[in-house]
Amino acid sequence: MSESLATVSYIGATILFVLSLGGLSHPETSRRGNLYGMIGMALAVLATIFGPRVTMAGIPWIVGAMVVGGGVGIYAARVVKMTQMPELVALMHSLVGLAACLVGFASYIDPSVQLAGAEKAIHEAEIYIGILIGAVTFSGSIIAFGKLSGKIGGKPLLLPARHWMNLLGLLVVIGFGYKFLNVHSVEEGMIPLIVMTVIALLFGIHMVMAIGGADMPVVVSMLNSYSGWAAAATGFMLNNDLLIVTGALVGSSGAILSYIMCKAMNRHFISVIAGGFGTSGGTVVVASGDAQPVGEAVPVSAVETAELLREAKNVIIVPGYGMAVAQAQHTVYEITKHLREKGVNVRFGIHPVAGRMPGHMNVLLAEAKVPYDIVMEMDELNEDFPDTDVAMVIGANDIVNPAAQDDPNSPIAGMPVLEVWKAKTSIVMKRSMASGYAGVDNPLFYKENNRMLFGDAKKMLDEVFVALKT
Repeated sequence: MSESLATVSYIGATILFVLSLGGLSHPETSRRGNLYGMIGMALAVLATIFGPRVTMAGIPWIVGAMVVGGGVGIYAARVVKMTQMPELVALMHSLVGLAACLVGFASYIDPSVQLAGAEKAIHEAEIYIGILIGAVTFSGSIIAFGKLSGKIGGKPLLLPARHWMNLLGLLVVIGFGYKFLNVHSVEEGMIPLIVMTVIALLFGIHMVMAIGGADMPVVVSMLNSYSGWAAAATGFMLNNDLLIVTGALVGSSGAILSYIMCKAMNRHFISVIAGGFGTSGGTVVVASGDAQPVGEAVPVSAVETAELLREAKNVIIVPGYGMAVAQAQHTVYEITKHLREKGVNVRFGIHPVAGRMPGHMNVLLAEAKVPYDIVMEMDELNEDFPDTDVAMVIGANDIVNPAAQDDPNSPIAGMPVLEVWKAKTSIVMKRSMASGYAGVDNPLFYKENNRMLFGDAKKMLDEVFVALKT
């Protein structure tokens, strides 16, 4: 394939990637967006393999690597559950960061690259920055994977003087960067490059370890952005325009999404990076202080829940991570379908940070064939709760916590939440009275109009569905 044909192929792939992002912006066009992305990636890979930069001797190695990587990807797609998608995404981000680091070191020691003067300085700066971003992305994503999978606790690790440590590390990285750009041999430059890489790896670990469980959805989005910038840096190192454009698309879209999610949580991006919000969760709610209501949590049975739903005219369902863990989305769809056939107005309220990653609940509901037009964002539904007969919360906690509005001393004070307590009756489905992922107490449990349906969400919803039909 000639250079000009490869360039045209890259331009076509770039256009398809842009169309892919546009398609992914709405559930009804997401399948088409995914298709555009797959076609664009296939075009880009073929143009690279058969382009002028790859010799015939290198093609078998590339094909072998693709077979191994593709096999791993197919296996993961088949065995990974929807509840494990957040940690899988974090793990994939780590691979992008690792690739950026390896490409950076390979580019630096490549004897075929003979540059001098300003070109040499620019190329080495690209290598230094690319490895820096890649190392932070790699180690940070590994820690995020551990936290999301439960292998590492969600409680933030707040070291004394951690901000001064980060500042010191940044100054050392800058200092070694200056030294790296002024060395006279590859051997001499490897020392500052390795030192910087170690510091960057430690910074990535420290940064994500200091972030609490409640901010993990933002972390996943943030690491997505980092992986994009790492890919763009790899493009600069390899002089590959497609990688630069694609990385910039991923990096900028991830940054925008991180901003949107921070706004949804009433958090500043810098405060998320600084860490400290959220604990390991699992503590039992204890009524204490003036902001905590006095009362008892009133349990309700599946039959009583079915009766409330049967008599309702307007129902809003708020799904959370508990629904994903129980794999209850299909039963939720059956209940929704049954109620709608009886003339009940059923809608779903989705909080921007529900679940463990952006769009987690939307994907689960789409998998269960829930119609897109009844799945609505928080801002579209909050004003409707006073006119709602039943608000049903399935495995969500922090996103329906009234303390965000009522208690100025709460860690989530000011965070926009779904105001389910304003419905005539709210039903919270949980295994126990334990708090949510952020470890913040929830006064909703004690509201007079609230009922608690304890047990596994799938099992209890099956009982509710049976009671509804009979």
